[in-house]
Amino acid sequence: MDKKETIFFVGIGGIGMSALAQLYLSQGKLVVGSDRGTSKVTELLKSKGATVLEGHSAEHVPQETVLLVYSDAVPEDNVERTRGRELNIRELSYFEALGEATGSGVSIVVTGTHGKTTTTAMIAKVLIEAGKKPTVIAGSILSEYGSNFIEGKPDLFVIEGCEYRRHFLQLHPDVLVINNIELDHTDYYRDLEDMQDAFREVIGRLPEKGVVVTNTSSEAITVVLEGVENTIVPFQGTVIPELLVKGAYNKENARAAKTAVLACFPEVGLSKIDTALSSFAGTWRRFEYKGKTKKGALVYDDYAHHPTAVLGTIQMAMSEFPDKKLTVVFHPHLYSRTKQFFDGFADALAYANEVLLLPIYAAREDKDPTISSETLAEAVNYKKGNAQFVETFAAAKEVLEEKGKDTLILTMGAGDVYLLGDELIGVVE
Repeated sequence: MDKKETIFFVGIGGIGMSALAQLYLSQGKLVVGSDRGTSKVTELLKSKGATVLEGHSAEHVPQETVLLVYSDAVPEDNVERTRGRELNIRELSYFEALGEATGSGVSIVVTGTHGKTTTTAMIAKVLIEAGKKPTVIAGSILSEYGSNFIEGKPDLFVIEGCEYRRHFLQLHPDVLVINNIELDHTDYYRDLEDMQDAFREVIGRLPEKGVVVTNTSSEAITVVLEGVENTIVPFQGTVIPELLVKGAYNKENARAAKTAVLACFPEVGLSKIDTALSSFAGTWRRFEYKGKTKKGALVYDDYAHHPTAVLGTIQMAMSEFPDKKLTVVFHPHLYSRTKQFFDGFADALAYANEVLLLPIYAAREDKDPTISSETLAEAVNYKKGNAQFVETFAAAKEVLEEKGKDTLILTMGAGDVYLLGDELIGVVE
């Protein structure tokens, strides 16, 4: 391969970035990228032929690079982005590059506040088993395929589309799935109406024969559909088989997935769809069973980071394991989200038998001294819950290692709290 086809990724270990990197690899491109550390995802990339460099340095960027792709988490003054501009390398954000790379052919784009990853994975499984050979870009590792990217036909895509900062407007949907709309990303959206405007815009990206698959019984969605001339297919009445994955929300995801497949490929047939959905095994960090601790406590992990998802996951865990005491280790994600949904988080967490609250995972934000996990713990306790603040993973681990067979430990949040679960099961005898 000509070295001029080198593509450099700044923040290649991100879940979206790594999927796009694999897409370029599948096309025969040379992929080089950097990230602040190693992870399961960077090891996956290396196994597929990418060069992954630890840390950020101007020297990392090859002079022959033709495109530099950067993660949203990477600032403009990053040394590698700066070096790219010095070398006159074309620069695109992750979603700009994703939109460009998937602009031809047919795209099923999955959106919504909750359930995007699981719905994307369900659609992918059905289409793969039906022989349609989709190219899939998901927001998590798909358990059955060991990756967040599945190579398929170059003209059929199943893509998870993120609403944050209107990123999904870079995509080219032919079938647009809207699972649900609930206010989130309050560091960007002013209010629910602002967020609904973004969904109106993405519907506007549909071609004349494009289809919207959604829950038309949702008031938050119906106002977005007003005046839409495209075909709208409701999924709320779709009959689904019994699922391996638990929870009412997974039933909704399955309804959306089945309806989307039928809207795009009616010839697949109900039987094949139901067979695929009934054996769907889930995805990474979606109520994922990790193992047992040395003293026999079960350890599960979930990505939930919005009050609605947190409550749904807690209630499902308690329903599925009524004989277990539920200890939730919650890692709040973003000061803005914790502040905006403070009461909702307190209400949801109060349902668990015990809650350990780690410091807020700031991610892209500066510290906000007006909000903290300590005050959230106090609010949970005020609502008759049982919460305590723990300052470090080590402190949380010390508490959790004392839990026995009567306990289910659930690590939860959008940050790196899953690493704590990995540590806990690492002491299995």
